[in-house]
Amino acid sequence: MNGFNLDKVIHYAKRLFSKASSKGLYMILLMYYAYRNEAVPAWAKRIILGTVAYVVSPIDAIPDLTPFIGMTDDIAVLSAGLVTIASYVDDGVRAKARKKLSEITSKVNDESLDEVDDLL
Repeated sequence: MNGFNLDKVIHYAKRLFSKASSKGLYMILLMYYAYRNEAVPAWAKRIILGTVAYVVSPIDAIPDLTPFIGMTDDIAVLSAGLVTIASYVDDGVRAKARKKLSEITSKVNDESLDEVDDLL
């Protein structure tokens, strides 16, 4: 499972979520760091790959060119994927995701990140 390139995913996700908030990017980072955890089973890693592939895919149920509405399916898929693998998103995964997020964007809203963490 070497096909998960964080830099490419972050580049696309930053463009996708730049109009919204850091919440979507944080969700992707949580999935990435959970994926990198060796304790995460193969079925959960497949969920992560499928979720991230859907988000970065140019083929979409609702085109992302439509302001805000086009991102609703992406956020829904990210949320469903995260809830499915929630037991593998531990404090270490959260810390790495928050650290990386603060390195790649200055628009970090801790309240919205806490909302994501509360979802899990």
